Amino acid sequence: MTTVVVVESPAKAKTINKYLGSDYSVIASYGHIRDLPSQNGSVNPEQNFAMIWESEERAQKHIADILKVCKKASSVLLATDPDREGEAISWHILEVLKANKLYEKVPVKRVVFNEITKTAIKNAIANPRDLDLQLVEAYLARRALDYLVGFTLSPILWRKLPGSKSAGRVQSVALRLIVEREEEIERFKTQEYWSIEGICKASKKFESRLTTYKGKKLQKFDIPDEKTAHTWVDSLKKLAFKVVNLDKKEVKRQPTSPFITSTLQQEASRKLGFSASKTMTLAQKLYEGVDVGGETVGLITYMRTDSPILSQEALTSIREHISSAFGKEYLPASPRQFKSKSKNAQEAHEAVRPTDVFKTPDSLKNVLEPGMFKLYELIWKRAVASQMHHAILEQVAIDMGSSDGSIFRATGSTLLFDGFLKLYQEGKDDQEDSDEDESLLPKVEMGQEIPFESIDGHQHFTQPPPRYGEASLVKKLEELSIGRPSTYASIISVLQARKYVMLEKKQFIPEARGRLVTSFLSQYFKKYVEYDFTAKLEDELDDISSGALKWQKVLSEFWGPFKTAIDSTKDLTISEVIEKVQKDLENYLFSSMQPHEVVKTCPKCGHGALELKLGRFGAFLGCSNYPECSYTKQLVTASDDTSDSQEVGLIENKILGTDPKTNLEVHLKKGPYGFYFQWGTGAKPKRVPAPKNIAIDTLTLEDALKIGRFPESLGFHPQTKEDVSIGIGRFGPYIKYKDKFISIPKTDDITTIAMDRCLELIAKRQEKDALKGIVDEKPKAKKAAPKKATKPTTTRTKKTEVKKTKTKKTEA
Repeated sequence: MTTVVVVESPAKAKTINKYLGSDYSVIASYGHIRDLPSQNGSVNPEQNFAMIWESEERAQKHIADILKVCKKASSVLLATDPDREGEAISWHILEVLKANKLYEKVPVKRVVFNEITKTAIKNAIANPRDLDLQLVEAYLARRALDYLVGFTLSPILWRKLPGSKSAGRVQSVALRLIVEREEEIERFKTQEYWSIEGICKASKKFESRLTTYKGKKLQKFDIPDEKTAHTWVDSLKKLAFKVVNLDKKEVKRQPTSPFITSTLQQEASRKLGFSASKTMTLAQKLYEGVDVGGETVGLITYMRTDSPILSQEALTSIREHISSAFGKEYLPASPRQFKSKSKNAQEAHEAVRPTDVFKTPDSLKNVLEPGMFKLYELIWKRAVASQMHHAILEQVAIDMGSSDGSIFRATGSTLLFDGFLKLYQEGKDDQEDSDEDESLLPKVEMGQEIPFESIDGHQHFTQPPPRYGEASLVKKLEELSIGRPSTYASIISVLQARKYVMLEKKQFIPEARGRLVTSFLSQYFKKYVEYDFTAKLEDELDDISSGALKWQKVLSEFWGPFKTAIDSTKDLTISEVIEKVQKDLENYLFSSMQPHEVVKTCPKCGHGALELKLGRFGAFLGCSNYPECSYTKQLVTASDDTSDSQEVGLIENKILGTDPKTNLEVHLKKGPYGFYFQWGTGAKPKRVPAPKNIAIDTLTLEDALKIGRFPESLGFHPQTKEDVSIGIGRFGPYIKYKDKFISIPKTDDITTIAMDRCLELIAKRQEKDALKGIVDEKPKAKKAAPKKATKPTTTRTKKTEVKKTKTKKTEA
């Protein structure tokens, strides 16, 4: 009889299996084995939020494998990740064991470890515990809440705002942050201002800035224009300046704490250019284990944590390394302790750190793939630097005054002792966050006369706030207590997948669809996208983990008002939605070439007014004189790929012009398989698919006529004398030769493709068919043999596979 150890991933199972003897059998659950099915009633508020859990076909196999080994086990240890999600996976496994009546026969315990090393695994197995039911309840509450919001609110969006994708409890609030920042940028009015700077000469040249003019301390906009700046410069050039104040002070700069999940995502974005999801994927691999010298070992501790705390064992080894690698002067007298900023860090165990500090990045450079190496090096350096001596800088400020009370100031700093800066310096999001000027100033004395080599005015303009990047968005979500570090990567991925935002030059820009959704939710569900409300709800969910609140009570207090808000939209018409959203987004929808100017006049007819319209597939701007005026403007940016812009379907019917050969109007229309050109409106009009490599809003009559001639014969094959023709089908352009349809690559332009190229593509297809044993000649039809009578087959689900588990009352 063996002890079965259940973990989430096969990689983790493989690593742990090497640390345990033949008395243990390690098996993977492959993540969650059950989830709430996407259907009404999966969470029932009328029955105290009872939940239905279902296992997908893939998960059923893993359940069967787990049950098979557990039947022969002497005991079962649930060793899933040491957080709320890990506790939930263990709970699901336990529930399946109970449903299959194994729980009474086999003792089941929970074990947790923060790192996958031999010592940590052995210690965990020696100290098993029961499941933490409060953590499980926190999971149940969060999962039910996200289901109720998403599954209830998303259909409202689909019906009232066609083209929308989904709404989510945290996702929609994160989207609002990005949209509001964009609106702030659009409202921003640039203001001109000037500064006056001088190049001074002492033992070396150095820069200074005018801070006081004729006894008046200057504010940012006190030099408003070029004329004022030049007048002041001319007067200052006539004056002599001497040192009137010399300020020196020693400053200590402390290292930042070891990584928690959110700071790891931020710093990997700043320094390595990694997305949050890429960072977490690489960190998962480093945590689960890498082959180092023939031994599989976890290189970092668990990467989902809110705590910057280091264990005593880690502190001891890091301090030992600092002393030997850098010298005792870099080692502070005692270990540096950090406190968590999270209100509820009950899920946290330890900071993200190397499991063995003596496995330096250099020693693993030839072992790890480039991305994993860069992330490991970042984690290693941050953890070690956090325990190094502080850096010491001398900051110097020199004031140089004149007889009329004008003062120029020069600032700089000198690094007296580099301390932790020898190894690591934290990155910054914006220029405003940059450190003080670290230029080295010359040594000067009080009263010393300082000549100026030049004095000049410099023009500046105020800048709008920067758009959010991945690092700054994660930082803002963390500041507002919205979501949790473990969910940030998935939130960002969903916003991009839904085409609510685009990432351009590492900055998030809201798409038209994202702005429409945010406007709708702000109009009709304002409370549920407010930052304070979302943060308060997060705190309540965390309080469930600590036992301070009951999970059904939290859900009940949320669901009542939310259901009322949902019900209030039942009689809401699309025209009412359009009116409200159009008014809210007026500056965005009708912005002109002139900043802060709204223009609604139709650019085509000059008489009608542009209006927001919602078609079957989404929103677009159209002329109020339709159908007399057919002007439409898409509200989709170039970042939308073709398939998605087709899905939005913002153009329902656009007349491109008249075909001079047929005298028929050519329409651009939207069908179930995408956009197409249509000639006339008869019973069976000619239709040709629109090209998929051209933005829909740029298609013209010329484009339609170019491809409208297809299908078209290019001539006859020189050997077989069979016709070779070009056509366009549902899946793109093709060559028709004999009975075959041969796809034309996207890189070829079908309007200019020559016979030689077609013969080349035909030959390639024939070679491919020959390898498969296919020949051009059609085989002679054979008389079909009579079918034998066969017994009907049935597929039976084993009892152990437990496809669906329904609980009238979900209890942890």
